[in-house]
Amino acid sequence: MSALHAAVGITQGPGETANSYVFIARDPHNHLRHGEFVYYQAEERMVLGRISKRELARSLPDNLLADPAVSPDHLAGLLGLDPPPSGLYRLSVSLLGYLDKALGFVNPHALPVPGTPIYLAADAQLTALLSRLSAEATGAVQIGSLLTRESGRVPLQLDARGFTSTHLAIIASTGAGKSYLAGVIVEELMMPHNRAAVLVIDPHAEYDTLEDLQRLPQFAAADYAPQVQILRPADIKVRMSSLEIGDLRYLMPNLSEKMHNNLNRAFKDSRSGARARGRWTFQHLREAITKPADDTPEATTDPTVGALLWRVEALAENKLFDADQDLKLGELVRPGLCTILQLNEIPEREQRVIVATILRRLNQARMDTVRGRTVRGAENYLPYPVFVLIEEAHNYAPASDDIITSAVLKQILSEGRKFGLGVGLISQRPGKLDSDVLSQCMTQCILRVVNSVDQARIAESVGSVGRDLLDELPNLSKGQAIIAGASVNTPVLIQVRTRLTPHGAPDPDAPSQWRSYRNDEPPEPHPARGIPPGAYPVLTFHEDDPF
Repeated sequence: MSALHAAVGITQGPGETANSYVFIARDPHNHLRHGEFVYYQAEERMVLGRISKRELARSLPDNLLADPAVSPDHLAGLLGLDPPPSGLYRLSVSLLGYLDKALGFVNPHALPVPGTPIYLAADAQLTALLSRLSAEATGAVQIGSLLTRESGRVPLQLDARGFTSTHLAIIASTGAGKSYLAGVIVEELMMPHNRAAVLVIDPHAEYDTLEDLQRLPQFAAADYAPQVQILRPADIKVRMSSLEIGDLRYLMPNLSEKMHNNLNRAFKDSRSGARARGRWTFQHLREAITKPADDTPEATTDPTVGALLWRVEALAENKLFDADQDLKLGELVRPGLCTILQLNEIPEREQRVIVATILRRLNQARMDTVRGRTVRGAENYLPYPVFVLIEEAHNYAPASDDIITSAVLKQILSEGRKFGLGVGLISQRPGKLDSDVLSQCMTQCILRVVNSVDQARIAESVGSVGRDLLDELPNLSKGQAIIAGASVNTPVLIQVRTRLTPHGAPDPDAPSQWRSYRNDEPPEPHPARGIPPGAYPVLTFHEDDPF
């Protein structure tokens, strides 16, 4: 549009803050929306800003608007106002600065002087300014396009180098589209120009539709074909020797202090005693528990020993834990493979132990490989970065409790950058997510959030998003998001693109399902009255009834 290349307004003066200014403009075509990008020229530099506030400075006189049955344009024409004046707006702009390829946006610390022309940034300009990478460059993750422009006109590319090293958070209320956006990100990571190693922790079995990407031409190349494997509960095994003492305590809650002491001693003994023979098992743990701690016969008859043994026996019967089998890291994650770990049929405690064990192993393998402490062929050799996407992250790092997964997540989020282990956290309740965990995610994708507690947690944990954008959170529609942080040049409002694979968690249409339901089986008589379920007797009342 040619209008986008002409000045749209004139600077009036400084704004309410030291980093904002105000300009005056007519906007008959509603181009100057909240969140839109404008700029002024300063020493051959394009100084970008984002519209943060829009208010009416002058409009038609009130008398022309008093009667809704009479057109204001008609009255304006009768008064000789031809063409009738459009509204005049006062627009506040938050200054972003000029783009330096090495430093990003640099604040010039100088506002435009009154009278400076203001321009609306063109589509091509914004495409180059907002994204750090061009489409299909290595690391480019196209998740959508600028919300204030027509769909697709200004595509936004996340820089995967940012969120796979300094981590990612996807935050939204239920039904706002967080799992949909996560699916889009996984699709982009599996494209031929990325070929990522991705592990998805899926507690609700929502991501298995990603399997379809193996059959879509967009993901194929002459030398590349992506793979998706789905590991269901029957496929998941945790080798007992990969459990830590904290895992055992968490799996066997409500232990007495004496049981704790006995378990600690037995765990140390079984692990050190089994070292020469290989990995420890529950049998080694049983033997260590029943072994007298002080060579006194009373130790073997202690009633707490029997209670502890009973708990160990119950745990040993759990098919998730095995003496030898494990999820081999090289088969779990590798470039070009997306593994979906479905935990929907596994109890919550076991889910957390599984996740904690896998994260510890991945973290240790990456540390050992980077530091040269392991060699090719060893089970802890992992010579490539890994990205782990965790759905319902508030269940694995809750704000109210320090559970078994919290410590390992905090360690990875603080140290994973050095070793190439990135984490993406997806949550519908940021208020229930540990604030330290959330604040470590340097790229944020925030969709609609209506809960005031969740909004406050986002505001205190996500410093890269301006207050004016955070105020938009309750007003976002499904599939609209604020993107900010290390993977984009500046915070931006986007519309998430359409997925290439089906969405695995669509909202159920309950009324349609009720209407289409048919029960073809004849109703069985009621066992007591012979009344078919759903049939009701006709009640007859008489004048002499004692009511």
